Amino acid sequence: MSEASRPTPIAFSQASALITGGTSGVGLETACQLAEAGVPRIGLVGRSAERGEAARQTVLARAPKVQVEFFAGDCNETDQAVAVCEAARAAFGSVDVLVNSTVGPYGPQLLKDIPVAQMQDIVLKQMMAPLLTSRIVLPWMSERGAGSIINIASDAGKLTTPGETVIGAAMAGIIMFSRAMAIEAKRNGVRVNIVTPSIIEGTATYGQVMAGEFSGKLFGKAIKMAQLGVVNPSDMAQLIVFLASPASSKISGQAISCNGGISAA
Repeated sequence: MSEASRPTPIAFSQASALITGGTSGVGLETACQLAEAGVPRIGLVGRSAERGEAARQTVLARAPKVQVEFFAGDCNETDQAVAVCEAARAAFGSVDVLVNSTVGPYGPQLLKDIPVAQMQDIVLKQMMAPLLTSRIVLPWMSERGAGSIINIASDAGKLTTPGETVIGAAMAGIIMFSRAMAIEAKRNGVRVNIVTPSIIEGTATYGQVMAGEFSGKLFGKAIKMAQLGVVNPSDMAQLIVFLASPASSKISGQAISCNGGISAA
């Protein structure tokens, strides 16, 4: 394929972005930085209308001219994922950037202590939103001949970690799903990448994990290894914005660790 015939990325100034898990933490900071980078239409997805409106105002405070919409739904559920994505497309005309920043409610726990009846729920709530929303928007991006999907997993999908057997399986699933999709989608100009953090300070998940007796010890050791500094939502958002942008137009199918040097996963 010649340079002239390669797909042309959509400029941020012409793009619409949809962010699941967009009402707090990494998702909200990513929305703010995308808006500041020139994306004029931002969709935030979450389950609470109150938090959604607060998040919308946070983005507008940093980028007042941007159109910011909140779409209520749990994208781990098929019907709600479809409704949210369709609503974003109706509001914006397209979904050119998709960021999946959903976080499951489960923390690290040794396999022997996980109730068998809970395992299916852990996988579904950690994994399904990126799979469903990616599948829904992919044909739309393919029709436009461009698009960028960034799915957030974790280093648990790359490295064996005590207490992250089931969570790690879900994270590895997101990674492999995204990589395979990247190979399928490249012919239509759609790029798919994965960001895999370890521990992210300044988030609700950080507080939950560090408060647990087992998980607090586990990640307390990991934090000591982050000699470049513990990652925060701003660090994550900067990487995500780059991967969403035309500046990364030849990067796809990559699972990139952002972990402050905890590991070289």
